[in-house]
Amino acid sequence: MAERKAVERHSGVALWRQIADGIRVFIADGACRDSGLLPPAADLAERFGVNRHTVRAALAFLADEGLVESIQGYGTRVVDKRQLTLPISRRTRFSAGVGDQAASASIQLLRSAEGPAAGEVAALLRLAPGEAIIEVEEAGYVDSRPVSCSQHFFPARRFAGIAAEIVATGSITRAFAALGLTDYLRASTDVSARHADARERELMRLSPGAIVLETRSVNTDLDGVPVQCSTTRFAADRISLRMTP
Repeated sequence: MAERKAVERHSGVALWRQIADGIRVFIADGACRDSGLLPPAADLAERFGVNRHTVRAALAFLADEGLVESIQGYGTRVVDKRQLTLPISRRTRFSAGVGDQAASASIQLLRSAEGPAAGEVAALLRLAPGEAIIEVEEAGYVDSRPVSCSQHFFPARRFAGIAAEIVATGSITRAFAALGLTDYLRASTDVSARHADARERELMRLSPGAIVLETRSVNTDLDGVPVQCSTTRFAADRISLRMTP
């Protein structure tokens, strides 16, 4: 059992909800990967410094969400304990990263728009303020299960038509290739974790309180010129990220 995790008793957030969030993180960290079972309620109560009644309330809430189920004489089982690992490297590719962990991996374009570059996006893509960019929102699926949602930004002058190519090919990598960019590199990736917002819960079919891993990244061509900046949120109970050389 991991070290004891304190709860905030005067935070305004119910203790059972804090415990539910803590159990989600416990599951997302892979602690149940081998057995598929949560520790007994007594052990969870000790871990979080609360009584068993509070733990049972949290487990009942997670059961209502469909994340866990109680099996008589067996324990509390994580309903879907499969968590895929996506490597983050110099050549990060969604489908290739999922690899043989699943039968299929795909993306679906949700919307696209062209507009002027501004602020952080203009800086990351090294564009003059007002220069045209293409914004693409897409969702990622593994075996038809939603695991991510993203906003991508591309220089419009270089990648006019990239949204149509993403629809046609089902892949940003193949869309780049169709527009003349046959290889590209990951220049930077920043990772953080937080609760999913309403849009993310809708796109990935997440429950209130679900955790997402957010990556902010920049890709460049082989000459170091930025070709894409992105913000991607992964459902933390479905995808783990592994930084590799």
